[in-house]
Amino acid sequence: MKRVYLTRRLPEEAGQRLAQAVELEIWPGEVPPPREELVRGLEQADGLLCLLTDQVDASLMDAAPRLKVISLCAVGYNNVDVPAATQRGILVTNTPGVLTETTADLAFALILAVARRLVEGDRFTRSGAWQAWDPGLLLGQDVHGACLGLVGLGRIGQAVARRAQGFAMEVIYASTSRKPAVEEALGVRPATLTELLARADFVSLHVPLTAATRGLIGREELARMKPTAFLINTSRGEVVDEEALYAALAARALHGAGLDVFHREPVDPGHPLLTLDNVVALPHLGSATGATRTRMAQLAVDNLLLALSGRQPPHPVNPEGWGGNPVARSGERP
Repeated sequence: MKRVYLTRRLPEEAGQRLAQAVELEIWPGEVPPPREELVRGLEQADGLLCLLTDQVDASLMDAAPRLKVISLCAVGYNNVDVPAATQRGILVTNTPGVLTETTADLAFALILAVARRLVEGDRFTRSGAWQAWDPGLLLGQDVHGACLGLVGLGRIGQAVARRAQGFAMEVIYASTSRKPAVEEALGVRPATLTELLARADFVSLHVPLTAATRGLIGREELARMKPTAFLINTSRGEVVDEEALYAALAARALHGAGLDVFHREPVDPGHPLLTLDNVVALPHLGSATGATRTRMAQLAVDNLLLALSGRQPPHPVNPEGWGGNPVARSGERP
């Protein structure tokens, strides 16, 4: 049987299916395995099933001479050195599509939460501070009829745009390419990033983390936004300059932010952004429903088992790594 190292327990059905098909070793902890544990666990492994929190670089691959597939239980894959994997004949797979609607739900939930001050209202009520109905109490901003700016119009961005239709929102988007069919179907219109930032009441980020998008929203970009606007980030923390965001929010140069992702996760409880009452902060819950996480796990297992059996899986990140000729690696064993 093929040997697989799993960096976190999966939902029961997916985990059982994997355990029946391979010789499986599971890291039992609730936090990511330390580097030395990954090195040890991959010494004899043919496959790795991991999460975004597990850093898989070239040196780790070199310590795993039998490794043929890295299956991510995630859509993003910025934690894996994909070119290094391709060079070594290692296939990388991911789980796109299954979390689109669930993540779009959360993005819209953050829009509503920050606009209507839901978290502040919950704290206020629980604290006993609510003494009477007050016409000036915790006034928020309307979502219906507002302008929503989508930075990126992939699967999730389009799903958010569909939700915005129910709120009669004007939707504009900035993307590296025009999408005329989507524009017609969803009633959205293109804009440059500069135009979008200046126009939108809500700026929602839906881009992958790449060299081009790292730090995409920095001090200059935040300064272009309306002081009444909100920033929503359910993509990757590194897309936003957190220091610049804190400065803008603290100075009330930006009205608020809804954040599901951070540069470092878990975020430090003492992080400056968490001291602000105009920030709603979540622990990376974009795909966090039981049904969606189960589908993600099942797809990750499908990708892994198909690749290990010599069949091409449905979602390769680096198709050129499929059936490639790995470079000679130190200590490689048959």
